[in-house]
Amino acid sequence: MIFAEDFLHYIWKFQLFEHKNLQTIDGESIEIIAAGSHNTDSGPDFHTAKIRIADTLWAGNVEVHINSSDWVKHHHQIDNAYYNVILHVVYTDDEPLFLSDGRKIPTVELKDRISNNLYNHYQQLISGNQTIIPCENAISNIDGLTMYNWLTRVLIERFEKKSIAVIKTLKLNKDDWEETFYQYLAANFGFKTNALPFELLAKSITQNIFAKHKNNPLQIEALIFGQSGLLIGDFNDDYPLKLKAEYAFLAKKYHLKPIEPHLWKFMRLRPQNFPTVRLAQFAALIVNSNHLFSKILETNDVKILRELFTTVKVNTYWDKHYRFDVESVESEKNMGTSSIDILLINTVATFLFCYGKHHQLQNIIDKSLKLLEILPKENNKIIQNFSNLGLKIKSALESQALLELNNNYCSRKKCLQCAIGNKILKLN
Repeated sequence: MIFAEDFLHYIWKFQLFEHKNLQTIDGESIEIIAAGSHNTDSGPDFHTAKIRIADTLWAGNVEVHINSSDWVKHHHQIDNAYYNVILHVVYTDDEPLFLSDGRKIPTVELKDRISNNLYNHYQQLISGNQTIIPCENAISNIDGLTMYNWLTRVLIERFEKKSIAVIKTLKLNKDDWEETFYQYLAANFGFKTNALPFELLAKSITQNIFAKHKNNPLQIEALIFGQSGLLIGDFNDDYPLKLKAEYAFLAKKYHLKPIEPHLWKFMRLRPQNFPTVRLAQFAALIVNSNHLFSKILETNDVKILRELFTTVKVNTYWDKHYRFDVESVESEKNMGTSSIDILLINTVATFLFCYGKHHQLQNIIDKSLKLLEILPKENNKIIQNFSNLGLKIKSALESQALLELNNNYCSRKKCLQCAIGNKILKLN
């Protein structure tokens, strides 16, 4: 058999080997009372195991290796963290081992105790000819309870990773949740293509400046477009001329410097997604929504959260424009439902979870999950692939979890750390 060490971890963790007449290599009987807790950090592989060897009950750690000689290769003999190892679990015993005090390490060899059938199914998962994910031929057979519980756990993992980045930014903003939310919201307004210039724009001008001009929409629009760098140049239309004049005054007043205009991407974008249109929508949101994150926290009905974005009306100039000075066929430029849903998923739900976890408010965490439950699934290639495999994906909660599953488990072939992969191996 050829396999990675994580397969042997999996075998030990779930005790998927023949236990009959289990003995150490020195012939002492072994009774496994507790396999121990799997440790994915530094140190022995399993903690707090309980194992009876001959007539003695031992409590301590278990180390797992392909070969017993790996103990020396990994320098465990000089690491005090491994002094409390009570059992060395190996596939092949190729070298006797001793601790620094001369005590021989009890070792059990599993070479002839692992089912060929289990190994073959493992190889099919890890090394098969799948085109989408390792378990693509079996995932549709997983029961609903296993799937729901695992996707929920994976979603929490996704939120917790995002929360780490949010908290770092929060500290830079001196624990100002409103400012941090505003910066993340701006970045997500740019979606993938223009996320960076939107983020730089938000960091170049604080919400406090906007608050001083909350009763003057033109000035807020001037601040947004001015900081974007897109007001540099000559214009013919009255609207951009007014914006430019207002910005010249405000930039001097607040010592503002615009970001580089070349950062904005127009190529290969539908006109509806041009950064000028997105900036107009962002300006309209700033005009209509002071202290937006506070409003989100205060809103108990998650369905109303969408209304905070749908009621935003863009300056009418954009009804006949996608760019300054270039007239187009009239069309409404207010935010569409799909764009709003993406912002709710990637910004609002994330911040609700992060805020709830940071302040230990379970009701806020629950609200973030409830929001994802009522939002429709995302429409992208990864989600379409899962749908093609027979999964019925109904909500953003499921699609977000599947994105994390694909990126952190499937694409890395971490099937042995995945409840779905475990279930498939046990079913076979």
